[in-house]
Amino acid sequence: MGKFFGLLRNELIKTYIRKSTWVMYGVILALIIGSGVLTTIFDDVITTSYSDNWQEELTQENEELKQEAEEVGFEGMYSSQIAKNNYYLENDIRPTGFKAWQFTLDNAMLASLISLFTIIIGAGIVSSEFKWGTIKLLLIRPISRTMILFTKFMAVLLFALATLVTTILSSIIVGGIFFGFEGMNPHFVTETADGLQYVSVVGEVFSTYGYSMVNLVMMTAFAFMISTLFRNSSLAIGLAIFLMFSGNMIVGALQRYDFAKFILFANTDLKQYETGNVMFEGMTLGFSIAVLIAYLVIFLAVSWFSFNKRDVAGQ
Repeated sequence: MGKFFGLLRNELIKTYIRKSTWVMYGVILALIIGSGVLTTIFDDVITTSYSDNWQEELTQENEELKQEAEEVGFEGMYSSQIAKNNYYLENDIRPTGFKAWQFTLDNAMLASLISLFTIIIGAGIVSSEFKWGTIKLLLIRPISRTMILFTKFMAVLLFALATLVTTILSSIIVGGIFFGFEGMNPHFVTETADGLQYVSVVGEVFSTYGYSMVNLVMMTAFAFMISTLFRNSSLAIGLAIFLMFSGNMIVGALQRYDFAKFILFANTDLKQYETGNVMFEGMTLGFSIAVLIAYLVIFLAVSWFSFNKRDVAGQ
């Protein structure tokens, strides 16, 4: 185990010693701060704070939203927000307002950017060893190729986890600075498979970010496999990014065929079982988990076979 942790530590050092890694973190932090600034300036609806006369304020807000929707000719424009406001009124629940945790939840869209950065790291962690010829220095050590490959994949996953945690903590801090805090476990109304429900914002934050890790891990494993097979980080990055952004379109185009439910991208969004918007009839959470495990095993098996059989004599 000592060798494993030593290799893992070296891989993480090689990852975080690069300036490009810190540029990635800088981009995420800049986007979080920018989001806070823009929300404060332009989004008066979600940043509204409610007083003791919150019932009157919510009723007035609904009237203003309906009027604005009628003016633009799209009556369903604010239907979701109006329905949530009505839920608060009907159940006599005072809204907490838009605070740090809800700001953090809104920033869950940054998970796609984290996936992109993780793909870049995963695509280069093996191919760069062949590119610079340093693979020989690794293989002459009394360590199996399997352990070397495994530590590299673990290093990529730890980078992804660290980046995700950094994004959450940065969002909480920035959100607290811009919007303040509303207790340790505030609640809000959200749409679920059973309709509108009053749920914990904190629970929803970790649920949403947790679900995003599924797609992140799968696309990283795919990029890792391509990088190991072809020793070309550009190809791995390009293919992984293309599939990440076009996967849902591919599934949508093939939705009329029953076999489409076995496509990877039909199963990466496990939140569909929470919201009730299941992509294919008959799909279950267990089915999607089984499909994801099968793909992950294939990706890692191909990576392992390619790496172990690769001749590095000419490197």
